[in-house]
Amino acid sequence: MTTPEARPDDASPALARAEAALDLLSGVPVPLEVAVRRLSRGGGVYAWWAAPSIFPDLPGPANGNVPLLRMLYLGRAGSLRGRILRNHLRRSGSSTLRRTLAGLLLSEGYRTTWTDRVVLVPEDEARLTAWMFANLQLTWAQDAEPTSVEATLVRRLHPPLNVSGVDPEHVQAAVVAAKNAYNTSSGPAAAPSTP
Repeated sequence: MTTPEARPDDASPALARAEAALDLLSGVPVPLEVAVRRLSRGGGVYAWWAAPSIFPDLPGPANGNVPLLRMLYLGRAGSLRGRILRNHLRRSGSSTLRRTLAGLLLSEGYRTTWTDRVVLVPEDEARLTAWMFANLQLTWAQDAEPTSVEATLVRRLHPPLNVSGVDPEHVQAAVVAAKNAYNTSSGPAAAPSTP
């Protein structure tokens, strides 16, 4: 059995997939009430967009088609529909994006509790979902192997709410502080005891 020699252009299919995904992610962002009906069950990458007035101190790349929107977060999913609907729009316990948003919004009275981790109280889970519908838009691109596409695009675009995979000089201190504030807002010691 022989192994083919590595050629410099061996990475080009992965780069081509990342470029194709970027073209779709840079398309016109879709309001969430429309996106939730259109998302496929296939895997891929997705980007969350908002006006500059949303977290104005956290600049992100502008959308090429709608320059008044900028990318806040980029993620990947084995199922776009499942990840967005069941995690990002529902449960802070299973969504890094929701935990980051909640951390950034703690000063607006978002409340947390401790289960086996810090989560928003049910009323504020619903409140955050309503805030997301009112303030965020979405683009996505299907890809059967989204992990490498996401990594390439996060390194290239530096979305401000992404921390993992971002070059250290592009990590936003305010986002790290918000994540820490969220993570320390409740804990096992603060959990009510059960009789």
